[in-house]
Amino acid sequence: MTPFLRKLLGLNWLLLANMLALAVFGVIAIYSATYMREDTIASEFWRQQANWVMVGLFAFMVTSLVDYHWIRLGALPLYAAGIFFLVLTKFMGTKVYGAKSWLHLGPINFQPAQLAVIAGIMVLALFLSQFRQIHPMFRLLLCGIIVGAPCLLILMQPDLGEAIIWAPVLMALLFVGGLPIRYLICIVLIVLTFIPIAINLGLKPYQKDRITAFLDPNIDKQGAAWAINQSLIAIGSGGWSGKGFKAPNTQIELGFLPATAVHNDYIFSAIGEQWGFVGGMFLIGAFALLLLTCLFVAFFAGDQFGLLLVIGITSLIFTHIFQNMGMTIGILPITGVPLPLVSYSGSFVLMIMFGLGIVNSVWVHRKMATE
Repeated sequence: MTPFLRKLLGLNWLLLANMLALAVFGVIAIYSATYMREDTIASEFWRQQANWVMVGLFAFMVTSLVDYHWIRLGALPLYAAGIFFLVLTKFMGTKVYGAKSWLHLGPINFQPAQLAVIAGIMVLALFLSQFRQIHPMFRLLLCGIIVGAPCLLILMQPDLGEAIIWAPVLMALLFVGGLPIRYLICIVLIVLTFIPIAINLGLKPYQKDRITAFLDPNIDKQGAAWAINQSLIAIGSGGWSGKGFKAPNTQIELGFLPATAVHNDYIFSAIGEQWGFVGGMFLIGAFALLLLTCLFVAFFAGDQFGLLLVIGITSLIFTHIFQNMGMTIGILPITGVPLPLVSYSGSFVLMIMFGLGIVNSVWVHRKMATE
């Protein structure tokens, strides 16, 4: 048996099948949420998503079959590219929902923040696995510098949602990377202390309005709290089994859910209305299976580098899921974070599939790492 065929047969097929099932369901959900729109661009969202899924599947397969140790050579250049594109976004970016976070390069439209997070995970995993012997304070300081540069550029856009993603990802990597618990506790306490200051001095007025609406959804039902209230109504009206695929006279069709965001930020609201509690629980179950599969791969990783890569990507996916679903059901403020593999998000689907390809590569090459 050739090495290529051995690798191909050794893929984690559960991870692949679960990922594809979520991605296909995402295309169906996007179509059901936008089919009634008269504008041509909106009616093509599901086709564009399907194209990105196919590109992402190709990236997943290639990444799965390439030894993840090659990331040691590509991590820093990819990180530098992420920083470069974030700087470019500052001057040439397109403003969406108040944040200049999207970059148009010819036919490609993407968020450099998402590339920066994936590249940052690679660099952090490389650093934490190679320099375990240095003093924890120096490790923490250097990790802060690695994360701080892209995070500051993202906050300048300002894209609070993508900036928040860094916190749980970094904490997970530091914990698994062996940083003493007392340091992690100090970080949490310091962050909690500075949250009120950051809210009052660092946020834009519309971001403060979102937090106010989160704390009291009844304070401005026709303004800042409109979206969250309509999201709750949509999910609640779905009942047990939902109103059905392409159901008429829904919050979606009548335009109560934001038409510009129902296919991405509020896709879980649309799923809750059309597929009901049953559909929502199946979706959450599929995500749980995906995350558990990733943790299973982490448990059997052949070395510390592979373990940290998988933990970083798993925490990234979990944080996106928790933030997106949390904001649609009112347990978190609205931050505009897409739901992995399901929301219409173009390049983000590619980034997530690329990340899961790295996870699969750690699984495929786990025995080679220990030899």
